Amino acid sequence: MKITSLTPIALDLPLATPMKLSDMEIATSENVLVRLEAQGGLMGWGEAPAAPTMTGETPARLVAAIDYLAPAVVGRAFDHPAALIEAMDRRLHGNQSAKSAIEMAMFDLIGKSTGQPLIELLGGARRERIPVLWLLGNGDAQADIDDGRRRTQLGFNSFKIKVGINPVAPDAERACRIRDALGDTVMLSADANQAWTVAQALDFVDRARDARLDFLEQPVKGSDLAGMARVAGATDTPLGADEGLHGIADIVRHHAAGAARGGSLKLIKFGGLARTHEAAEESDRLGMKVNLAGKIAETSIATAAILHLAGAVPAIDWGLSLTNQYLAADIVAQPIEIVDGHASLPTSPGLGVEIDEDAVNRFARAA
Repeated sequence: MKITSLTPIALDLPLATPMKLSDMEIATSENVLVRLEAQGGLMGWGEAPAAPTMTGETPARLVAAIDYLAPAVVGRAFDHPAALIEAMDRRLHGNQSAKSAIEMAMFDLIGKSTGQPLIELLGGARRERIPVLWLLGNGDAQADIDDGRRRTQLGFNSFKIKVGINPVAPDAERACRIRDALGDTVMLSADANQAWTVAQALDFVDRARDARLDFLEQPVKGSDLAGMARVAGATDTPLGADEGLHGIADIVRHHAAGAARGGSLKLIKFGGLARTHEAAEESDRLGMKVNLAGKIAETSIATAAILHLAGAVPAIDWGLSLTNQYLAADIVAQPIEIVDGHASLPTSPGLGVEIDEDAVNRFARAA
């Protein structure tokens, strides 16, 4: 069967609680859905969040790129994702988020047409129930401690602190206080989202030694490989790359430079499920730790995709970040649930979620 139509749908999705990052506060997630329809009326869905500071893709650019890629997609048989990626690459350079959303929708179509959950299209499950990481992004130590304690009672044992929100000294003190409060049985990391200079990052790792962080993510600009290596060489705290990773070559470069001991892999950076799976395999080969993550905040469509991927990759020692949990409302009939701090793989064909088109229409951005 062939694809008969491709439709992008831009959404504005409110967060349950605003999230403070190093340079902004986010109250709404701007996401774009892809709806692929095939002969016989079968539909597949994909999703990508706008990420201007990470991929350069705004909602308008995502919609424009998806529309521009339509000639490479419509009329194509949907049984070969690798060929789809090659065709999209020939038509348009970059725009990895747009390509990821389209590829995700094709995987959803393939699964539905063959009766297979997406995990089977990725090589089968290595794990079926996966612990989920919770973000501590209040910017206030006591609020983060209270949030962390509530989550530990719900079964969470992995946390990431958003730092770079405050000056270095209070952020380091906040990290130490959170470790003291939550104890050494939880995995605790921090993410600076490129907030610091090298000097500030060095100051933070020195001040935050008592936080005993399992890793510190992207303390300096993603383009500053030498700066990452300098910070990595000055601390026992493992560094993780995020904004600095946009392909397998970036993983190799960080490893060779001693600039990171692992990284955060996102579909929107690598261009889809297949390439992110390859990146996780290469990370494992190099001995680099993996954190699989969605962008703040994705619906259960993209969350289901990253959850299937988490079940298939060799290892996710640095945790799984599912971000539909931060939304005030979802757009599927049964959102991906986290029970006792863990998420289980969907078992229905394709992504395994049923779209609520009334909810999609409710949050759709006006044309």
